[in-house]
Amino acid sequence: MTPSRDRAPARAEAPPWELIHAERAALAADLAPLTDAQWATPSLCAGLSVREVLAHLTAGASLNPVRWMAGVIRCRFDFDKMVAMRLAEQLGADPAETLARFRRVVTSTAKAPIPVVAVLGEAVVHGEDIRRPLGIRREYPIDTLTRLAEYYQGTDMVVLAQGRIGGLRLTATDGPFTAGSGQAVSGPTLALVMAMTGREAYCDELDGPGVAILRDRCRLPVT
Repeated sequence: MTPSRDRAPARAEAPPWELIHAERAALAADLAPLTDAQWATPSLCAGLSVREVLAHLTAGASLNPVRWMAGVIRCRFDFDKMVAMRLAEQLGADPAETLARFRRVVTSTAKAPIPVVAVLGEAVVHGEDIRRPLGIRREYPIDTLTRLAEYYQGTDMVVLAQGRIGGLRLTATDGPFTAGSGQAVSGPTLALVMAMTGREAYCDELDGPGVAILRDRCRLPVT
């Protein structure tokens, strides 16, 4: 498929929600031409199709803290069960409905009790979980990717990331991001972000003696 032509503005002062809405809109545009067979493509999230990952993103953009907590209680604090329940709620009858539901939440500011930058991370990381198996490329603003890299290198709150890069020195080759100390890993900021969040396929785009370590750690559970 051809690369996405929709480029979000790369402005350092852009508010996080502006970036989130831009990423959601770009993803919706990229997915509009998909055939039914493409919607069934396995995503980078084990066991989920690209359509199911999109429904997961819709669910995340539809939950405020009250609804999130209600789901947690309903599922007796089984977070995996809650995620599956909310995904099923947003899947719809067919791919067209799945996409229509996502389009309705493109400009939503609803979120679970997580940092706003984590919502941006979900839009980009799960967007790539969908795009890469479909052969779709997006040229992300480097500011967006740098914000995410800086966030993930310092936290394991939403997804294991900080723990995955311990003892490694990460250096972006296309932007200002650097973090950590130890064996070197370098490459595009997007590949660093995706590897930090456990996507092993992106290690193919990285260089340095620490890549083998990071690749092994990417085999830990992905969220």
